[in-house]
Parts: sequence; C-alpha cells; structure tokens
Amino acid sequence: MSTHVAPMGHQFLSLHLLETLAAVLPVRDENGAPKSIVYGGVERHMITSQARRRAERVYSRDRANAQKGPLAGHTMGVRTREWALMTAHALETRHGWAKERALATSRAVLQAIGLKFGDRAKPTVANLTKVLLFAPADAGERIADHINTDQATIGAWAEQYIALSEATAAAKKLKGRRKSSSQEQDASSNEADGAAETADAKLPALPKATRNAVLTALAPRDAIDIALYGRFLAEIPDSPNVDGAIQSSHAFTVHEAEHTDDFYAAADDAKLARKHNALDFLDAADDSGAGMTGYQALISGTFYRHAVLDRRKLRQNLRAAGMSEPDAESAAVAAEAEFVSSFVNAFPEAKKNSTASTGVLPALVLAFDGDRPFNYAAAFQKPIDEVSEGGPAGELAVRRLLAHHAFVCRRRDDITAGRILTYDPAIHAVLQELGTKDVESVEELTA
Repeated sequence: MSTHVAPMGHQFLSLHLLETLAAVLPVRDENGAPKSIVYGGVERHMITSQARRRAERVYSRDRANAQKGPLAGHTMGVRTREWALMTAHALETRHGWAKERALATSRAVLQAIGLKFGDRAKPTVANLTKVLLFAPADAGERIADHINTDQATIGAWAEQYIALSEATAAAKKLKGRRKSSSQEQDASSNEADGAAETADAKLPALPKATRNAVLTALAPRDAIDIALYGRFLAEIPDSPNVDGAIQSSHAFTVHEAEHTDDFYAAADDAKLARKHNALDFLDAADDSGAGMTGYQALISGTFYRHAVLDRRKLRQNLRAAGMSEPDAESAAVAAEAEFVSSFVNAFPEAKKNSTASTGVLPALVLAFDGDRPFNYAAAFQKPIDEVSEGGPAGELAVRRLLAHHAFVCRRRDDITAGRILTYDPAIHAVLQELGTKDVESVEELTA
C-alpha cells in the first residue's frame, strides 16, 4: 500500500565523493593495464563510470532480492544475453517441456521479434543474443507462461519458422563457400542470394498476440533499476527504450599518479613438498624455483567521483512503466535512498580477494540539491601536490572540494548547502576545524 510522501523539491541530487585506495586494480584495459587520463597536464588514474555503475546496480539488485534496504520487495532487472536459455528453463521446470523443444521454441520466438543470435554451428553462442538485453528478472518466466498457454499455435509456427531459418542459414553458408572460387563468384553469389532472399521472404511472422506478450514481458514495467539506469535496445524498434535518471562521471585521482608493476611468484605446492622431503641435494635442486611468475599492475591514490540523480526523470520513467502516481512517488523516494547507499557502499569487484578493495569506505561524501547538475571535477584540475602543499592528499582534497562548493553556493540561488558524511576520523577533525557539521549515516544524506 502506498504511503503519502513529501513533494520532490529540487530536481537534481548531486553526489560528490573522495576515497583513498591503496594497491588495487578495480578496472583495467584490454591489455590488463590500469586506465588513465591526462588532466591538468598530468597523468591520473581513472576508474570508469561503467565499472562503478555496474557495481552500484548489482549492489542494489542483490539487496532488494534479499529483502534488504529501501527497495526490498521491488522488482529489479537482469542484463544478459541468455533470455532464450532462461525462457527455455522456465518452460522445462514450470511446464514440463522437453529441453530441446523448449530451447528451439524460445530461440525462435525471440529471434522473430528482432533479436539476433550467435552462429548455430557454435554451441557456446548459438542460443545467446548478440547484444545484452536489460529486462525485468521475471521476463523469461512470463514469456514461457504465454508460450505454454498458446503452445498449439506457437508450436506449429515455430516448426515452420525454424525450418525456414535453417534453410536461410544454409544458403548463406553456401554463398560464403563459393566465393572462394573467383570464376564462379558472380553466378554463385546470385544463386545463394536468391535462395537466402526466398527463404527470408517465407519466414512466418510471429503471431500478434505472442509478439505483444513478449514485448510486454521485456518492457521495463516496474523494474526500478531500469528506471534508474536506463536501457537502449535498437534491435526491437517497438520495444521502449529508457533514458536513465542517473548520470555518472569517471573517477580520477586528484593528484598525479603512476601505477606500480608488482612482480609476483606463485608457489607449486607439490614441487615444494618434494623439495622439503628430498633426501638428496640433487633431488632438491630439481624442484627449485617458483611454479609461476609474472607482473600485475596496481594503483594507489585519492579519487574524486561524482553522480547525479534526476528526480523528475525517475518519476517519469516509473509512471511511463505503468505505475500510478502515488506508487511512483513512493518508489522514487525508496530508489533515491538506495541509490545514495549504493554510491557510498558499492565497489567494483575486480581483484577483490587479492587487494581487499571492496572494504574501502569513502573519506568524504557531499550531497546537495539543485535545479541543475553540478560537477566539481574542475576543483582538481590543478593536481594536488602533497610535498609542496604540506599534507596528505585526502585532507587537502577535502578542503579544496568544500571550499569550491562554498564558493559556488555564494553565487548560485539554485543550489543548497548540502550534507556531508565521513568515515575518516582525520577528515572529521578537518570538518570540526572548518566549523562544518557532518551527518552520521548514509540515510541522512538524502533531503
């Protein structure tokens, strides 16, 4: 049952965070190296917004599914290429379909609405969509329920569709083979093109009721994280895309930074056991040396990151998904509280076991409301120099960020003073020195 909530107030909630990381690697490029940017004339470490957004989204989804936090009990989304597999699994477990029939039918139905799949000749990708699809977690079950309800009609359609799809694939494969002969290329291409076009033209359209049921199942509906983070699906023109309500910046170090190439040696337990128990020094020599050696890059530094929640857009997304105005308002308030919690607590999990990176708490969180977004990256265009400025980068960054915010507040009437949270006693002492009051919980960061 919906409860009455206060009006929205300012449209945008701006969040700014400073955190200090030591010897971690939360994100890396295609070569396994840390990501970096040049800003203010020097190189900085960078943690991409994509890595942060996924960590925040999964954090909130897992809490909601575990009945924890403000979004407990709300529907959440899943981003995956495995919707055909998930639909087939639901047909098997919920309705008793045979595995092969369930999978073939599920793939055909999803392919017929516009989704492209991997090569049929490659089992590992044959039943995976070419793109990730972000949809409500129960979409596969909903599609399976509809297929089972109308299985006579859909079954007959699927048999014809699958047969003609395979004929099309075979014709295209034939065209590819015959292109290897230059003398027969033109004739073979025309022949194969004609066969493929004939097969494509005969592909039966998905029954309208089924198409509508699938599009409804894949629609954002009441999945809160789709309303927050949005989705884009070009493959299905009549499936609604969602412009997300959250903006996220890349995090970067507030100072110049260089990564460290850490040399490691991994021991071979069996070899060391033989060496320790050897009765002859020659036998021991045979088992000397490490089992494996290599390098891993690690980064350290104080990072600034920023995110914005568009409260109005969030409510529009929820209303467009079919929520009543009271329910959308209540869900938006809960979503805002959870978003702030995820921004503060979530962390990318790369190398979490070898670096304990996910245990980091922010040095400072600044949250304020405004009629437009405010990004304070410019406060750190001039890199902090711990030597010349005489202090740890974390404390210096806090002073600079708060001074920047106070300066902006004096010149804008569309921004609030905001709320501050710290988990660092040294930063708490800085706040006391500056006469700045801080809150004691994440929940107090929202207006």
